[in-house]
Amino acid sequence: MEGQQIRVAVVGANGRMGREVLKALTPAEGFQIVAAIDRESLGMNCRDLVGAAGPDLAIEAKVGQALDRAPADVVVDFSSHTGAGAHAQSALKRGASPVIGCTGLSDYDLAEIRRMTAELGVPAMYVPNFAIGAVLMMRFSELAAKWLPNVEIIEMHHDKKEDAPSGTAMLTAEMIHHARKRPPSFSPDTNIKIQGARGGRFLDVPIHSVRLPGLLAHQQVVFGGPGEALTVRHDSLDRSGFMEGVKLCVRTVKSLQGLTVGMDKILFQ
Repeated sequence: MEGQQIRVAVVGANGRMGREVLKALTPAEGFQIVAAIDRESLGMNCRDLVGAAGPDLAIEAKVGQALDRAPADVVVDFSSHTGAGAHAQSALKRGASPVIGCTGLSDYDLAEIRRMTAELGVPAMYVPNFAIGAVLMMRFSELAAKWLPNVEIIEMHHDKKEDAPSGTAMLTAEMIHHARKRPPSFSPDTNIKIQGARGGRFLDVPIHSVRLPGLLAHQQVVFGGPGEALTVRHDSLDRSGFMEGVKLCVRTVKSLQGLTVGMDKILFQ
């Protein structure tokens, strides 16, 4: 897309992340927002939501109809995991690359998106976390897992987050699982007084999910070994911190092939 503006449609435009995207993807940085979609804010102008920094566009209800009216190169989706799979399919059919920021997509949705990217030759990205620091946290955890296989993840998010564990926690656990040189050891769970007190296990990584008002997105990965402990932690303090990652993915997705899961694939290529 070098030398021309990247045409972008934003799904979930009136959500907390969607509003940040409307402000961040500016013409000055090479982006043109051509459509904004949000079923609950139909007809509102984007500038009424985010001020003059946003595009002068009325919000529409349906992804397919919006893309038929205003073709886009990339569709950034921060709506909900319940609709993101269908939105991605609508985008792919029209040659637009989805960049999906809704975590909690089903295995079926991801398999369908992967199939369609191969069939249509249109790439897509599914990104559990757009914070560059969070991606580094996951990579550092992957490196540590080679030598310290015993680990637990504590992820903490705001009380409006629907899925648990978070997509970031599950991707971190997957990276740890594949990086381990030897399996972890577990103490016997013989006296669990409250079910779930030891968290849930995913790929032999215990994950603890916290949901509280006042939090945004935080994760710590705690490794333990004989006589030592290592904690890798990342804190997102404001949603604007995700926007550099969003810009990077929007600029890069068209150069990829198939479905790419995680921003690490482009940060560390």
